[in-house]
Amino acid sequence: MTDRTTVRFVLDGEIVEIRDVDPTRTVLQYLREDLGRKGSKEGCAEGDCGACTVVIAELVDGDRVGVRAINSCIQFLPTLDGKELITVESLSPEDELHPAQDAMIQNHGSQCGFCTPGFVMSMYALYETNGNPGRREIDDALAGNLCRCTGYRPIIAAVTRMYAAARPASPERAQLLSKLKNEASLRIEHKGRQFFAPQDVDELASLVKRYPDATILAGGTDIGLWVTKQHRELDTVIYTGRVAKLQTVAVTESHIDIGAAAILSDAVPTLVQHYPGLDEMFRRFASPPIRNAGTLGGNIANGSPIGDSMAALMVLDTSLVLRRGDVEREILLQDFYHDYMVNDLQTGEFLLRIKVPLPTGDAIVRSHKWSKRFDQDISAVCTAYRLQLDDNVVVSFRMACGGLAATVRSAANTEAAVNGKQWNEATINSACQALAMDFSPITDMRASADIRLRATQNLLRRFYAETLDDRLETVYTYGR
Repeated sequence: MTDRTTVRFVLDGEIVEIRDVDPTRTVLQYLREDLGRKGSKEGCAEGDCGACTVVIAELVDGDRVGVRAINSCIQFLPTLDGKELITVESLSPEDELHPAQDAMIQNHGSQCGFCTPGFVMSMYALYETNGNPGRREIDDALAGNLCRCTGYRPIIAAVTRMYAAARPASPERAQLLSKLKNEASLRIEHKGRQFFAPQDVDELASLVKRYPDATILAGGTDIGLWVTKQHRELDTVIYTGRVAKLQTVAVTESHIDIGAAAILSDAVPTLVQHYPGLDEMFRRFASPPIRNAGTLGGNIANGSPIGDSMAALMVLDTSLVLRRGDVEREILLQDFYHDYMVNDLQTGEFLLRIKVPLPTGDAIVRSHKWSKRFDQDISAVCTAYRLQLDDNVVVSFRMACGGLAATVRSAANTEAAVNGKQWNEATINSACQALAMDFSPITDMRASADIRLRATQNLLRRFYAETLDDRLETVYTYGR
């Protein structure tokens, strides 16, 4: 079967076909500049403010339709292939307001109006996926949208009110989306640049080996900024989002097996189910639109020293399965990073799967994120711990930190100061002193070097306090 060269997706109940697509043209550019749909706004062009929020619908597990909010400002247009695009204009095609829109009006949730369409789309996604959200779920759903006018109270009230209205008829999405199913891979050429969207992992391996300098695109939550903020031109892009084998999340007898292209929204619930102590960190990991597009594999492969997932995965002895051509190899995550943005991937090699060992014994696992804001903020420091005790003697202690060095890495001296010792305040004080030998953090806009180190020491003390209190979920929470 020959490759396709046309991007096909659904918009307002119609199948749209686009030829000669710029591989890195964003969905937001397409909406505003090509279609004249000005509801979606560009506020930041980096997925932070939510003014550009749209909703994507696609078939999941054969015939079930999944709906999720994403940031259109950093999503490349070809990644819409096979999906439905829903914009704020889509909600009221005949000037009949959707309950989310009407509730915003009735509760005075809009002032200047710039952010309003993005909020409405996040509300719409919640409306379609959760019939009775609690306050925390509402806050989490809106965490990716910023407003400078209303103070959020009337917007939160609008979310509650929209459920009181008569529910409009849901569009028949599955049948239309099924018409977009196609076994052929997508290949686009535009002014000397190429975009590949293979369908299976063997084809992906062949492409990566053939184009070793290509940019491997998953969710685009990092790569999108290369284009929108750094104005880079990407000559060859290989998109992993259509490779079904890379999107699976499975639990085996020994580990959680996560495909490298599984989005965070799919991978995180399984991780938190087995490691509840990671809930806080993953709930504060970026925002829902970012988690709905970004992948765990992308976070790992990107290797940012302030990436939030790696510290937790590192203390769990997570391993990575890498592939080049037909050859696979496995490496521990803690051995994957060599220096700032330098990892162990060889030419033509890519991340295939992530293997997270299942809990054993009664080990205590936690991860803490310290940043200026609770929601949707980049960490100044991110820490993770795994502790195994035997009658208050430390059998095994692991600690890893992000934001303190050129890579996320283990705190070897700190671990040595704790292992084999009594789990008490004296041991923790010695461990805090050892942290100064493990890391020499830098000063930047997020925190000074001194504050970073002191914050990390205090987070370790917080972890110690948590292990002494069985009611940690009520004692150690952040206020809203």
